[in-house]
Amino acid sequence: MLSVRGLDAGYGSLKVLRDLTLDVPAGQIVALLGGNGAGKTTTMHAITGIIPKIRGGILFEGRQIDRMTSDQIFRQGIALVAQGRQLFPEMTVRENLEMGAISARSHAETATAMAEMFALFPRLRERQDQRAASLSGGEQQMLATGRALMSRPGWRRSS
Repeated sequence: MLSVRGLDAGYGSLKVLRDLTLDVPAGQIVALLGGNGAGKTTTMHAITGIIPKIRGGILFEGRQIDRMTSDQIFRQGIALVAQGRQLFPEMTVRENLEMGAISARSHAETATAMAEMFALFPRLRERQDQRAASLSGGEQQMLATGRALMSRPGWRRSS
């Protein structure tokens, strides 16, 4: 599903990743572990197009994505749960989830995704009218994950 080959990436003149190779097979969960400064965030930022690659290639479902912008990569079906959650604190749980469905083609698709998130995270259903800032840390992490899943990552999109 995701194939990274010989990836070099970094910030300005600081090269953080050197010759990274990584495969994520369809239907599998892969964890990226390491200490602070090991390049975990840089890897995710390079895959999602937040930072440009220096060298190497990234394929998602057989399509080259390493020359795409981050919004084009998002539309291909890759979502990132941001470190620090980066919720909209004054918006409700429901409104934050709706922001994740920004690429939805219809209200029905958004409603289906919302129902799936509430089934996956029943606590969010209970808190759907509360501001995100009022949630506990664990509930905020559920919301950040739910918002990313609202984009239906991994589901193939047609242009």
